[in-house]
Amino acid sequence: MNENAAGTVAGVALPGKRPGRLPRVARAIYTLALLGATFNHARIVLAHGLGWDYGGVPSFVSGFWTALTFLDPLAVLLLWLALRAGLAASAAIIVADVAINAWVGLAYGFDWPAFSAQCLFLVFVACTLGPMWRHGNSRKIR
Repeated sequence: MNENAAGTVAGVALPGKRPGRLPRVARAIYTLALLGATFNHARIVLAHGLGWDYGGVPSFVSGFWTALTFLDPLAVLLLWLALRAGLAASAAIIVADVAINAWVGLAYGFDWPAFSAQCLFLVFVACTLGPMWRHGNSRKIR
């Protein structure tokens, strides 16, 4: 058996050994970021409805932003029930969100604080996705 420094073999925790804190802390950060985004999107949907055009952006942008009201909490749920599916969903969401928001920023102007936070979360996801994915085989992340 080839044991790694985290006390796992093939991503499964060995008895008496605990994986590092990264999986637990990273999953909490993913959760907080996605729930914060859910709150922002839900607030907008409650104020303006599902069909709002966000002040005149193209329909693919407004549709994507409205869809995040439902996709973000789905990713959180998956992070806790099916880690790898949650990681894939989280990564896809933040990559698409940053790409679309960069285009919107170039076309209409940036909301720099929000865009910067999204970029920081993208970097965090990029840095933690591999280690988190390896822990996706574990029955339980402590």
